[in-house]
Amino acid sequence: MEVIVCRTADEVAEVAAAKVARVCRDVGPGVVIGVATGSSPVALYESLAQRVKDGRLDMSKASAFALDEYVGLPPGHPESYAEVIRQTVTEPLRMTPALVHTPNGFAENIEQAALDYEQAIVDAGGVDVQILGIGSNGHIGFNEPTSSLASRTRIKTLTATTRQDNARFFDSIDDVPHHCLTQGLGTIMDAHEVVLVAQGVHKADAIAALVEGPVTARWPGSVLQLHAHATVVVDLAAASKLELRDYYVQTYAEKPSWQRFDAR
Repeated sequence: MEVIVCRTADEVAEVAAAKVARVCRDVGPGVVIGVATGSSPVALYESLAQRVKDGRLDMSKASAFALDEYVGLPPGHPESYAEVIRQTVTEPLRMTPALVHTPNGFAENIEQAALDYEQAIVDAGGVDVQILGIGSNGHIGFNEPTSSLASRTRIKTLTATTRQDNARFFDSIDDVPHHCLTQGLGTIMDAHEVVLVAQGVHKADAIAALVEGPVTARWPGSVLQLHAHATVVVDLAAASKLELRDYYVQTYAEKPSWQRFDAR
């Protein structure tokens, strides 16, 4: 795991976007990206969109798979993740809509929808680079604490903490769904590379557990310690509880030139 500590949230977005763009260019036009919702990756997407606008990155032939979708919202609901991904990823990155996929949380048969989504990822050749945020309770995707570290795409019940965190997107907490369809931790771990971003002191406990704690279902994101190519990009506030923070700063500053990626 590579941990990159940035001075500001804006720098987090730029560094993480540079890493994602590097993978996209290395893989080629048909790259498959995994995309997360929530507030953490929004600025990363904006930075990628600027690269597309400038002609430095072409995502028109790329495919995307979203991490999750609410269960219980009507199709087209503005807070459905299908709609959020359309607004924050598909259109800004000028991706082909038919190549951007979200779990079918609107299906009558949710169990079959989960199996179908897993198969679609396999049929696409797997995810080349998975973008992640992390919840204050350590969840990635909607894999809440106690999720199996080998789990696959399935329905999950959202914790009260997650529903409270997401209530800001709805008129009231009563409107936040209780269930979701999410890629599992095992599904996420199959991605060839992972880039996780976090900003703010409210993510400090989760980041400390992810990076330096034991690998445990209590903090689902900690499973990334077992990933061969995981990059964690955080600001100073989110890194405030990392015991080895100074070491992470040193190793990134002294990174060999052949390992660097262009953050411009």
